[in-house]
Amino acid sequence: MADIQKKYIGLLGGSFDPAHKGHLGISRIAIKKLKLKKIYWVVTKKNPFKNKTFYSLNKRINFAKKISRYQKNIQVVHLDNIVNSSRSIDIINYFIKKKKLKNIYFIIGSDNIIKFHKWKSWKKIVKLAKLVVFSRKGYDKKGKKSKVVKYLKKNIIFINNKPIIISSTKIRNQSNKTYS
Repeated sequence: MADIQKKYIGLLGGSFDPAHKGHLGISRIAIKKLKLKKIYWVVTKKNPFKNKTFYSLNKRINFAKKISRYQKNIQVVHLDNIVNSSRSIDIINYFIKKKKLKNIYFIIGSDNIIKFHKWKSWKKIVKLAKLVVFSRKGYDKKGKKSKVVKYLKKNIIFINNKPIIISSTKIRNQSNKTYS
C-alpha cells in the first residue's frame, strides 16, 4: 500500500463566499494534471484582505460541501478554530505537522499572485509548498510580472486552463440584484 507521505495533496483556501463551479473546475484540473490524491477546500472565516463576508460561515461551508459532494477527491474543511488562524502559512504548517503531509501544492488564482507578496510569511509558504497558479480572466499578464514570480522562478507552476470567468464577487452581485 502506498504511503500517503508520498502522495501529493492540494490546498485551495479562501472564504468561498460562495463556492462555485470555478472552484470545482480548477480542483478537477489540479487533481488530474498534478496527480493529487486529495484536494482540501479550506474555508476560512474571513479573508484578511477583505472587510466582511456576504454569507455566514455555516452557509459557505455547507454550500462548498454541497457543490463538491460528488467529487471523492475534494474534502471541505474549516480549520480556523483548530489552527487559531485563517492564515495560509498556519494552515500549511498544520498539514505538515499534524497531518504529517509534506507534498503540498498550494493553489491560487492569477488574481492572487499579484498581491501574494503581501501575504503573511509568503516566502515561507513557497518553501513549504509548491505554488500552483490558475488562470483568471484579466489577471494573467500582470500576475506573471508580479514580485513573487520574479522571486520564485522555479517553485511555481502556471496552469494554462481556460480562464475562469465566474467569481464569488459576480455571484454575490447577482444575488444582491435579485433581492433588491
